Amino acid sequence: MAASNLTLRLVSAAVVVPPLLFLMFRGPAWGFFAVVLLAAAVAAHELFRMTHPGDGISQAVCVALTVATAAAVYRFTTDARVLLIVILFVPLAGALLPLFRLGEIPTAGLRMMAGAAGPFYVGATITTLALLRRDFPSGAGWVLLALMFAWLADTGGYFFGRFLGKTPLYPAVSPKKTRAGFVGALVGASVGTLIGHFTFLPELDLARGIALAVVCGAAGQLGDLAESLLKRSTGIKDSGALVPGHGGMLDRIDALLVVGPLVYLFATLTQ
Repeated sequence: MAASNLTLRLVSAAVVVPPLLFLMFRGPAWGFFAVVLLAAAVAAHELFRMTHPGDGISQAVCVALTVATAAAVYRFTTDARVLLIVILFVPLAGALLPLFRLGEIPTAGLRMMAGAAGPFYVGATITTLALLRRDFPSGAGWVLLALMFAWLADTGGYFFGRFLGKTPLYPAVSPKKTRAGFVGALVGASVGTLIGHFTFLPELDLARGIALAVVCGAAGQLGDLAESLLKRSTGIKDSGALVPGHGGMLDRIDALLVVGPLVYLFATLTQ
Protein backbone atom coordinates (compact mmCIF):
# COMPACT_ATOMS: atom_id res chain seq x y z
CA MET A 1 0.00 0.00 0.00
CA ALA A 2 1.61 3.27 -1.08
CA ALA A 3 1.93 6.14 1.40
CA SER A 4 -0.48 8.29 -0.63
CA ASN A 5 -3.07 5.50 -0.61
CA LEU A 6 -2.62 5.10 3.15
CA THR A 7 -3.26 8.84 3.59
CA LEU A 8 -6.38 8.60 1.43
CA ARG A 9 -7.60 5.67 3.52
CA LEU A 10 -7.08 7.58 6.76
CA VAL A 11 -8.91 10.64 5.45
CA SER A 12 -11.82 8.52 4.23
CA ALA A 13 -11.97 6.70 7.57
CA ALA A 14 -11.97 10.03 9.44
CA VAL A 15 -15.09 11.02 7.50
CA VAL A 16 -16.96 7.70 7.74
CA VAL A 17 -16.11 6.37 11.20
CA PRO A 18 -17.39 9.15 13.55
CA PRO A 19 -21.01 9.11 12.32
CA LEU A 20 -20.93 5.32 12.32
CA LEU A 21 -19.79 5.25 15.96
CA PHE A 22 -22.42 7.84 16.90
CA LEU A 23 -25.15 5.68 15.36
CA MET A 24 -23.80 2.55 17.06
CA PHE A 25 -23.72 4.04 20.56
CA ARG A 26 -26.47 6.68 20.44
CA GLY A 27 -28.80 5.71 17.63
CA PRO A 28 -31.62 3.15 17.69
CA ALA A 29 -30.88 -0.52 17.00
CA TRP A 30 -33.06 -0.42 13.87
CA GLY A 31 -31.05 2.54 12.57
CA PHE A 32 -27.83 0.59 12.82
CA PHE A 33 -29.49 -2.37 11.13
CA ALA A 34 -30.53 -0.06 8.28
CA VAL A 35 -26.86 0.81 7.76
CA VAL A 36 -25.90 -2.87 7.88
CA LEU A 37 -28.66 -3.71 5.40
CA LEU A 38 -27.46 -1.00 3.03
CA ALA A 39 -23.89 -2.30 3.31
CA ALA A 40 -25.12 -5.82 2.58
CA ALA A 41 -27.02 -4.65 -0.50
CA VAL A 42 -24.03 -2.73 -1.89
CA ALA A 43 -21.60 -5.58 -1.18
CA ALA A 44 -24.00 -8.09 -2.74
CA HIS A 45 -24.26 -5.96 -5.86
CA GLU A 46 -20.47 -5.92 -6.12
CA LEU A 47 -20.30 -9.68 -5.56
CA PHE A 48 -22.90 -10.54 -8.18
CA ARG A 49 -21.39 -8.15 -10.71
CA MET A 50 -18.33 -10.40 -10.49
CA THR A 51 -20.17 -13.71 -10.64
CA HIS A 52 -23.00 -12.67 -13.01
CA PRO A 53 -21.28 -10.16 -15.32
CA GLY A 54 -23.48 -8.40 -17.83
CA ASP A 55 -26.72 -9.84 -16.43
CA GLY A 56 -28.43 -7.03 -14.56
CA ILE A 57 -31.61 -9.03 -13.95
CA SER A 58 -29.78 -11.90 -12.26
CA GLN A 59 -27.74 -9.42 -10.24
CA ALA A 60 -30.91 -7.69 -9.06
CA VAL A 61 -32.57 -10.98 -8.11
CA CYS A 62 -29.53 -12.13 -6.14
CA VAL A 63 -29.24 -8.78 -4.36
CA ALA A 64 -32.93 -9.05 -3.44
CA LEU A 65 -32.31 -12.55 -2.06
CA THR A 66 -29.42 -11.18 -0.02
CA VAL A 67 -31.50 -8.34 1.43
CA ALA A 68 -34.33 -10.77 2.21
CA THR A 69 -31.93 -13.13 3.94
CA ALA A 70 -30.46 -10.33 6.06
CA ALA A 71 -33.91 -9.03 7.00
CA ALA A 72 -35.16 -12.52 7.93
CA VAL A 73 -32.10 -13.26 10.09
CA TYR A 74 -32.59 -9.95 11.92
CA ARG A 75 -36.36 -10.06 12.29
CA PHE A 76 -36.93 -13.78 12.92
CA THR A 77 -33.86 -14.74 14.96
CA THR A 78 -35.88 -16.97 17.28
CA ASP A 79 -38.43 -18.23 14.75
CA ALA A 80 -37.00 -21.49 13.45
CA ARG A 81 -39.82 -21.97 10.93
CA VAL A 82 -39.17 -18.73 9.10
CA LEU A 83 -35.42 -19.27 9.15
CA LEU A 84 -35.91 -22.78 7.78
CA ILE A 85 -37.96 -21.38 4.90
CA VAL A 86 -35.14 -18.93 4.14
CA ILE A 87 -32.46 -21.63 4.41
CA LEU A 88 -34.37 -23.84 1.97
CA PHE A 89 -35.81 -21.27 -0.46
CA VAL A 90 -32.90 -18.87 -1.02
CA PRO A 91 -30.30 -21.47 -2.16
CA LEU A 92 -32.84 -23.12 -4.44
CA ALA A 93 -33.87 -19.82 -6.02
CA GLY A 94 -30.27 -18.73 -6.51
CA ALA A 95 -29.15 -22.06 -7.92
CA LEU A 96 -32.08 -22.40 -10.33
CA LEU A 97 -31.89 -18.82 -11.59
CA PRO A 98 -29.36 -19.62 -14.39
CA LEU A 99 -31.91 -21.96 -15.95
CA PHE A 100 -33.98 -18.86 -16.71
CA ARG A 101 -30.96 -16.63 -17.42
CA LEU A 102 -28.80 -19.15 -19.23
CA GLY A 103 -25.90 -17.03 -20.42
CA GLU A 104 -22.62 -18.77 -21.18
CA ILE A 105 -22.56 -22.45 -20.24
CA PRO A 106 -18.93 -22.45 -18.90
CA THR A 107 -19.88 -19.88 -16.22
CA ALA A 108 -23.19 -21.48 -15.26
CA GLY A 109 -21.70 -23.50 -12.39
CA LEU A 110 -20.19 -20.41 -10.81
CA ARG A 111 -23.43 -18.50 -11.20
CA MET A 112 -25.48 -21.33 -9.71
CA MET A 113 -23.30 -21.68 -6.63
CA ALA A 114 -22.85 -17.92 -6.18
CA GLY A 115 -26.60 -17.42 -6.33
CA ALA A 116 -27.13 -20.19 -3.80
CA ALA A 117 -24.42 -19.22 -1.31
CA GLY A 118 -23.89 -15.49 -1.91
CA PRO A 119 -26.96 -14.25 0.02
CA PHE A 120 -25.72 -16.08 3.10
CA TYR A 121 -22.05 -15.24 2.55
CA VAL A 122 -22.92 -11.52 2.57
CA GLY A 123 -26.41 -11.05 4.00
CA ALA A 124 -26.56 -13.47 6.92
CA THR A 125 -23.00 -12.97 8.12
CA ILE A 126 -22.93 -9.16 8.19
CA THR A 127 -26.30 -9.11 9.96
CA THR A 128 -24.64 -10.63 13.04
CA LEU A 129 -23.27 -7.13 13.72
CA ALA A 130 -26.82 -5.79 13.93
CA LEU A 131 -27.78 -8.70 16.19
CA LEU A 132 -24.87 -7.88 18.49
CA ARG A 133 -26.04 -4.26 18.66
CA ARG A 134 -29.65 -5.22 19.40
CA ASP A 135 -29.47 -8.30 21.61
CA PHE A 136 -26.76 -7.54 24.19
CA PRO A 137 -26.68 -4.92 26.96
CA SER A 138 -23.25 -3.79 25.76
CA GLY A 139 -24.14 -4.44 22.15
CA ALA A 140 -22.44 -1.37 20.72
CA GLY A 141 -19.25 -2.38 22.51
CA TRP A 142 -19.35 -5.86 20.98
CA VAL A 143 -19.87 -4.38 17.53
CA LEU A 144 -16.96 -2.01 18.06
CA LEU A 145 -14.81 -4.94 19.20
CA ALA A 146 -15.59 -6.82 15.98
CA LEU A 147 -14.79 -3.72 13.92
CA MET A 148 -11.51 -3.25 15.79
CA PHE A 149 -10.54 -6.87 15.21
CA ALA A 150 -10.94 -6.27 11.48
CA TRP A 151 -9.49 -2.76 11.32
CA LEU A 152 -6.54 -3.22 13.68
CA ALA A 153 -5.68 -6.59 12.12
CA ASP A 154 -5.56 -4.86 8.74
CA THR A 155 -3.40 -2.06 10.18
CA GLY A 156 -1.08 -4.44 12.02
CA GLY A 157 -0.76 -6.58 8.93
CA TYR A 158 0.18 -3.56 6.84
CA PHE A 159 2.92 -2.27 9.14
CA PHE A 160 4.39 -5.68 9.99
CA GLY A 161 4.41 -6.62 6.33
CA ARG A 162 5.98 -3.31 5.32
CA PHE A 163 8.77 -3.20 7.90
CA LEU A 164 9.39 -6.70 9.27
CA GLY A 165 9.34 -9.16 6.38
CA LYS A 166 8.59 -9.79 2.75
CA THR A 167 8.05 -13.56 2.63
CA PRO A 168 4.75 -14.09 0.79
CA LEU A 169 1.92 -15.69 2.72
CA TYR A 170 -0.13 -17.04 -0.19
CA PRO A 171 1.30 -15.61 -3.43
CA ALA A 172 -1.04 -17.54 -5.74
CA VAL A 173 -4.01 -15.71 -4.22
CA SER A 174 -2.65 -12.42 -2.83
CA PRO A 175 0.96 -11.63 -3.79
CA LYS A 176 1.20 -8.62 -1.45
CA LYS A 177 0.28 -10.45 1.75
CA THR A 178 3.24 -11.61 3.83
CA ARG A 179 3.81 -13.98 6.72
CA ALA A 180 4.98 -11.07 8.85
CA GLY A 181 1.76 -9.31 7.95
CA PHE A 182 -0.24 -12.30 9.14
CA VAL A 183 1.52 -12.13 12.51
CA GLY A 184 0.89 -8.39 12.57
CA ALA A 185 -2.81 -9.03 12.05
CA LEU A 186 -2.88 -11.22 15.16
CA VAL A 187 -1.04 -8.56 17.14
CA GLY A 188 -3.35 -5.83 15.89
CA ALA A 189 -6.47 -7.79 16.79
CA SER A 190 -5.03 -8.50 20.24
CA VAL A 191 -4.54 -4.77 20.76
CA GLY A 192 -8.25 -4.46 20.04
CA THR A 193 -9.00 -6.78 22.97
CA LEU A 194 -6.78 -4.75 25.29
CA ILE A 195 -8.48 -1.50 24.28
CA GLY A 196 -11.93 -3.06 24.64
CA HIS A 197 -11.24 -4.66 28.04
CA PHE A 198 -9.84 -1.49 29.59
CA THR A 199 -12.27 1.00 28.06
CA PHE A 200 -15.63 0.27 26.45
CA LEU A 201 -16.15 -3.46 27.20
CA PRO A 202 -14.84 -4.19 30.74
CA GLU A 203 -16.90 -7.37 31.04
CA LEU A 204 -14.74 -8.98 28.35
CA ASP A 205 -12.47 -11.48 30.11
CA LEU A 206 -8.92 -10.60 29.10
CA ALA A 207 -7.63 -14.14 28.57
CA ARG A 208 -10.67 -15.21 26.58
CA GLY A 209 -10.60 -11.94 24.71
CA ILE A 210 -7.00 -12.45 23.60
CA ALA A 211 -7.87 -15.96 22.42
CA LEU A 212 -10.85 -14.56 20.51
CA ALA A 213 -8.63 -11.85 19.00
CA VAL A 214 -6.13 -14.41 17.72
CA VAL A 215 -8.89 -16.52 16.19
CA CYS A 216 -10.59 -13.50 14.64
CA GLY A 217 -7.31 -12.03 13.43
CA ALA A 218 -6.48 -15.26 11.62
CA ALA A 219 -10.04 -15.82 10.38
CA GLY A 220 -10.28 -12.25 9.12
CA GLN A 221 -7.15 -12.80 7.05
CA LEU A 222 -8.78 -15.89 5.57
CA GLY A 223 -11.86 -13.84 4.75
CA ASP A 224 -9.66 -11.31 2.99
CA LEU A 225 -7.89 -14.07 1.07
CA ALA A 226 -11.21 -15.64 0.10
CA GLU A 227 -12.38 -12.38 -1.45
CA SER A 228 -9.00 -11.98 -3.17
CA LEU A 229 -9.41 -15.45 -4.63
CA LEU A 230 -12.88 -14.54 -5.86
CA LYS A 231 -11.61 -11.36 -7.51
CA ARG A 232 -8.61 -13.11 -9.04
CA SER A 233 -10.79 -15.90 -10.44
CA THR A 234 -13.14 -13.37 -12.08
CA GLY A 235 -10.42 -10.98 -13.27
CA ILE A 236 -11.43 -8.08 -11.00
CA LYS A 237 -8.91 -5.86 -9.17
CA ASP A 238 -11.30 -4.12 -6.73
CA SER A 239 -14.90 -5.04 -6.02
CA GLY A 240 -15.83 -1.38 -6.48
CA ALA A 241 -14.76 2.21 -5.80
CA LEU A 242 -17.28 3.28 -3.20
CA VAL A 243 -14.87 4.87 -0.69
CA PRO A 244 -11.68 6.61 -1.90
CA GLY A 245 -8.61 4.54 -1.04
CA HIS A 246 -10.70 1.64 0.25
CA GLY A 247 -12.01 -0.01 -2.91
CA GLY A 248 -15.55 -1.33 -2.83
CA MET A 249 -17.85 -2.23 0.04
CA LEU A 250 -17.01 -5.92 -0.28
CA ASP A 251 -13.30 -5.05 -0.06
CA ARG A 252 -13.99 -3.27 3.23
CA ILE A 253 -16.17 -5.90 4.90
CA ASP A 254 -14.58 -9.12 3.64
CA ALA A 255 -12.94 -9.73 7.04
CA LEU A 256 -16.09 -8.68 8.93
CA LEU A 257 -18.08 -11.35 7.11
CA VAL A 258 -16.01 -13.85 9.10
CA VAL A 259 -15.21 -11.88 12.25
CA GLY A 260 -18.80 -10.72 12.89
CA PRO A 261 -20.25 -14.24 13.21
CA LEU A 262 -17.33 -15.36 15.40
CA VAL A 263 -17.79 -12.46 17.82
CA TYR A 264 -21.55 -13.04 17.85
CA LEU A 265 -21.08 -16.72 18.70
CA PHE A 266 -18.55 -15.84 21.39
CA ALA A 267 -20.87 -13.28 22.98
CA THR A 268 -23.84 -15.64 22.77
CA LEU A 269 -21.97 -18.49 24.45
CA THR A 270 -20.20 -16.49 27.16
CA GLN A 271 -22.64 -13.76 28.21
